[in-house]
This record gives sequence, C-alpha cells and structure tokens, in this order.
Amino acid sequence: MTLRGRAVRRLARVCVALVLLLVVALPGCSRDKAESKPSQKEPARRPGTVPVAVAVVEKKDVPLELQAIGAVEAYMTVTVRALVGGELQKIHFSEGQDVKAGDLLFTIDPRPYEAALAQTQANLAKDRVQVQQARATLERDRSRVAQSRANLLRDQAQAKNAETQEQRYSELMKRDLIAREQYDQIKTNNDVAAAALRADEADIKSAEETVAADQAAVASAQETVRADEAAVENAKILLGYTTIRSPLDGRTGSLQLHEGNVVRANDSALLVINKIQPVYVSFTVPQQQLPQIKKYMADAKLIVSALPSGDPRPARGVVSFIDNAVDPATGTIRLKATFTNDDRRLWPGQFVNVALTLTTDANVLVVPAAAVQTGQQGRQYVFVVKEDLTADTRPVSVLRTQGSESIIGQGLRAGEKVVTDGHQRLVAGTKVEIRVPGGPARASGPGGGAPGGAPAAGGPAGPGDGGAAPGGPGGRGKAPGGGAERRP
Repeated sequence: MTLRGRAVRRLARVCVALVLLLVVALPGCSRDKAESKPSQKEPARRPGTVPVAVAVVEKKDVPLELQAIGAVEAYMTVTVRALVGGELQKIHFSEGQDVKAGDLLFTIDPRPYEAALAQTQANLAKDRVQVQQARATLERDRSRVAQSRANLLRDQAQAKNAETQEQRYSELMKRDLIAREQYDQIKTNNDVAAAALRADEADIKSAEETVAADQAAVASAQETVRADEAAVENAKILLGYTTIRSPLDGRTGSLQLHEGNVVRANDSALLVINKIQPVYVSFTVPQQQLPQIKKYMADAKLIVSALPSGDPRPARGVVSFIDNAVDPATGTIRLKATFTNDDRRLWPGQFVNVALTLTTDANVLVVPAAAVQTGQQGRQYVFVVKEDLTADTRPVSVLRTQGSESIIGQGLRAGEKVVTDGHQRLVAGTKVEIRVPGGPARASGPGGGAPGGAPAAGGPAGPGDGGAAPGGPGGRGKAPGGGAERRP
C-alpha cells in the first residue's frame, strides 16, 4: 500500500468519528436548550435558602370526634303480605311511590268473601228467630207454672175444708147423730180433695221442669246467635282483608306480584315499605370509646354527622341508641343516630362516613398535623419562621390530633408561622423562602434579595432541590454547617 492510500484511509476514519460525535452530541444540546427555557423564566434561587411551605397558627374551636363508616337503615320496615287468598284484582300505586298510612295498595277479588258474609248473616237472622221462638215457649210454660200454682192454692183450700168436714162428721157419726151414708160422702169428698192436691203438686213440678228445659233452649239459641255473630264478624274481617292498605307513611319498593296473579294467605311478600323520614344511621365504634360516649351522652345529646359519598354537605342527627352488648367477635359496640332526613339525602342501605362529636374544645391553638415533628428522644417540635425569614425550632406539647389538625397546648402563639413542608433540609437558623401555592417562592432578602425562587408546593424541584441543603454540586451538599440534619 502506498503512502497516499494510507493517508486517504486515515482521513476517512477521522470523518466517520466526527459524524458519530455529532450524532451523539446533538440530542444533548437540544435537551440542554429545552431545560434552559424554564430557568430563563424563573430566576435562580438565592444560595443558602431553603424553600418551605408554611401555615399560620390559628385559634379556633375544634370538635372531639370519632370517625366511623355507617349504614343507613329505614326507621321502620313493613313487609306487606296477603292475609286471604284470591286473585290480585287491582294495584292502586306505582313502584317507588310515597304512600301515607291508610292509603289503598291492593284489592283481592272480594266476591267469595262477600258471599260468605251474606251466608253468615242469613244464619244469624235465622237463629235470632229461633231465640224468639224459644223465649215465647218459655213464657208460655211459665204461665202454665203460674196456673198450676193457682190451682194448687185452690185445691189446698178445698182439701182443708173437706178435711174439717170429715172430722166434724166423724164425731157426729160416733154419737149416732148422722147416718153412715152421709159420713161416707163427706169422707169421699175429703179423699178427692187430697188427690186433687197431689195432682196439682205433680203438675207444678212438671211445669217447672218444662220451664227449665225452655230456659236451656233459650240459652242454647242465644249461644248459637253469638256464634253466628262471631262468624259474621270473621266474614267481615276476611272481606276487609281483600283491600290491603298501607300501615305507615313511607316509600314503596318493587312489586313482587302483578295484577291477575293468584295470591295465597300468608305466603310470599307483595311489597316492602320503608319509612325514610326520619331515618337511622347505624355504625360501630371500638369498645374502648364506650366510657367516653356514655360520659358525654349523660350531659347532652351527641351530634352525629353523616356524609354520603359524592355529597359535599353532611347531614346532622343525634345518637338515639346504644346496643346492650359489645360484639365479642369484633370488640365493637353498635350505635344508631336518628336523622330527620327532610331533604332525603340519606337512603336505606347507603354507606356513609360518620363523625360522632363528643365535645368541642373552644378557642384552642391549632396547626396542621404535618407541621409537628418528632425528635430522636420522642419530643415533639415545630419549625417556626421568624420575621427575618429564618427557621427556629420550638418544642411543643400536642394535646391531640383531629384529622389533619393538631391542637397545641404549649409552645406557640396565635399568628406565628410554622413550616408544613420542607423540614428535611432545615436546622435552626436556616434561611427560608416561603413557597406560595401556584407561584414562585418569596425571596428571603429585603426587596426580594438575589433573584431566584422555589417551585410551587407539590411542583417539580428546581436546581439544587435534591433533598439536601444547597451548597454542594447539583444541590446535593450537606445542611449548613457541614453536618448531618439536626433535630432538637
């Protein structure tokens, strides 16, 4: 190979290497330009400052609440069933309609029951006539008894007179003052009178027995009438069951049977009616909360808020029921709250978020729960942003945390600003920049200081916002002072 050929090959290799370098370098240059565009709009952060989000310490009323998941229950539920069998002749409402107590719901064919009622009424009329006949017979036989007693009195007088004459004529005959035939006639009259007296007594006894039988017949006829009257009432009741009315104010559900179907007595359900004004919300709380609930419930009614899914406004009710036993399987106690439900936002079967308010702490200091940090010794503290925009650690005592807020007992004053985001890069004395949601951070120096800013809360971090205090290359240096992050 000649010297010229070697030079041409070397030149070709150099050209290929240059082309490859250009292909690799061009995407990087375009990316650097794209990344440099936002930095042209946002000034660089002042070196030595940390962007933070802050909140103001507030003084307000904070409720003590227990949170739970509850289910809405109808205040009353009635399952409508037919009490008599027959053809379902008419339905007088629409599914899902609101009904009042007494509104007509169903009509079952009444004709068989009307016929049964007419038959029982006819039997009653017939037996009432029999009662009248039995009473007439009784009165007749009582008259017979009275007549027999009158006859007895008459015959007793005649018998007494005949006995007296017989005694008188017996003395006369003994003295031979009268003939034997005359005495025998008087004695015969006396015997006839005595026999008539015995016949009257037997007649009275027979008449009295007849009267007793008549009284029994009257009583039997009266009992038959009472049975007929009961049968008439029963037939009326069964006829009344052919019209089914609503027993309460409520809302109807779906129909189980339609017109033309044959229903049987006490068989399948025809309809379910739910009373939804008022309404119950049932929920459970841990058994450990039961003493507190009983304590505060003894002083006043406990307010319950129920928030249905997708509804921005909670409904308010009061606790009306505490179960009589703790569920041993779950260790919870069931409570019910009553809601007037005037706007019908609560519906039976619906799940709701429940907040049971036990009491309210009035005029207490409140900070976001995210502002409270815990040190290595278990002590709680917050970062307070001072007037010169430097961070200061402040030990605090937290009385309790309710949701996203913590109630502070000691350590803060109303109006102070506490850090809620950006704690990881703070120590006492660190300069901070307060992030404004949706905009750049506020400058740390007077008049804005060096140009620069922090990203909005939750937005992408700017240069040097890599999780450590600025100072190192690429924002990966240590916290000010060169040491690790410090906690009080």
